[in-house]
Amino acid sequence: MTQTTLATAAIPHIPFVESGSYPVRSGNLVRPLVDGEPAFRRICEAVEAAQHSVWLTVAFLHEAFEMPDGRGSLFDVLDRAAARGVDVRAIFWRVNPESQSVEHETFSGLPHQHAMLRGRDAGFRARWDRGQKGYCQHQKSWLIDAGCASETAFIGGINLGPEYVVAPGHRIQADEPHIHDVYVEVTGPAATDVHHNFVQRWNEASDRGETTGSWNHDGDDLAYPTGLSAPRGEGLVQIQRTVRAGHYADGRPSPEGQPFDIAAGERSIFDQYQLAIEAAQSSIYIENQALGAPATLSALKVALVRGVEVVVLTPAEAYGEMRAARQRPESKPFFDQLAELGSYERFALVGIAGPTSAGGRQNVYVHAKIMLIDDAWATIGSCNIAPRSFFGDTEMNATFWDPPVVAALRRDLLAEHLEIDTTGLDDRAALGLYRQVATANRLKREAGDADWQGIAFALDPATYGA
Repeated sequence: MTQTTLATAAIPHIPFVESGSYPVRSGNLVRPLVDGEPAFRRICEAVEAAQHSVWLTVAFLHEAFEMPDGRGSLFDVLDRAAARGVDVRAIFWRVNPESQSVEHETFSGLPHQHAMLRGRDAGFRARWDRGQKGYCQHQKSWLIDAGCASETAFIGGINLGPEYVVAPGHRIQADEPHIHDVYVEVTGPAATDVHHNFVQRWNEASDRGETTGSWNHDGDDLAYPTGLSAPRGEGLVQIQRTVRAGHYADGRPSPEGQPFDIAAGERSIFDQYQLAIEAAQSSIYIENQALGAPATLSALKVALVRGVEVVVLTPAEAYGEMRAARQRPESKPFFDQLAELGSYERFALVGIAGPTSAGGRQNVYVHAKIMLIDDAWATIGSCNIAPRSFFGDTEMNATFWDPPVVAALRRDLLAEHLEIDTTGLDDRAALGLYRQVATANRLKREAGDADWQGIAFALDPATYGA
């Protein structure tokens, strides 16, 4: 087995995707990071240890956001790295008029934001990048020491907002909002593909030629990587994306010398979701802000028919687009699909609610975008299970075939949600236990009893989003 070619005997039962820009890479070290406080702590540690570069892609940034442990704002962290001589670059999403309703949650390069950068004499470099129409540049990645021996990538969906910087367990003080989310750290050859993606976006950022479309540089494009990072572990990793047609189709070579040409768009995350669900043999565990793709629901139904255990963790209070869809007659077939899943014994739709300091329960918003299958395969990234994310927004997921890491992540997540150690259970038994505990907690919630086992409780698929 080489870093880019897999021997037939090594191919696992969950297929790889062939529709994406990047191949499967062997030799990676994979480290999931559950919830924002530990994730941003680890990212900050990597930034502080950076020797050459810190590059990041930003979708949403709230003004009140601060890194954990008193490290200050995003700009404090970036400027400290830049002051050490590190090459620091950020690509920020610039909203179009169709998305101005969320502009207050972005760093869109508005006049007062440029004034803030001037006022602090910000030392990092930045470019602004628009999506098409109302679509979002939704990637949320960090790349440390691009092209160096210490090259490290972080991929996920955690936004830069105060309610994301919370500890696992979601014990809530004074009604503070909590959001549950997941990141993943990748070192090894797959990090080079995150490097390539950043260069592609930086060099082709939509507003790079405009006066307010860049900060602190004069058109300095980056060179594409010409070789892969050295192996660091045993995991197989594939970097997958959503790229809407016409974006980033520059034909520049990959580290193997092959050109990338995705003028027709890329939807490898969607393709991987479908292939993985179709191949599942024992269990499917999903955490996602959205569950809005009919094709995914159809695939889950087929999996349930063949006896696969399925648990889906999603916001207890459905996000706005799903609630709005409930009111439209043309959405009825989709909600009928969702309701039908609830008729299968092995299916559970679940929310989480953390214990409050006042002795009650408060819903925790689920913003994660992950799926685990058969304790063997997982994907973590920015992509929701929704047509917009699968086919419109610019997204990035790290998908990995690494059974020890996947099984450990399953145990960690269930320990958080159930407060039960499932080390002695296989994946199938563990999800069966998840269903039982969530159902019992739902009955307690309905009776006004906040004394639960863990924080997970079952939802009704037939009325979800109503």
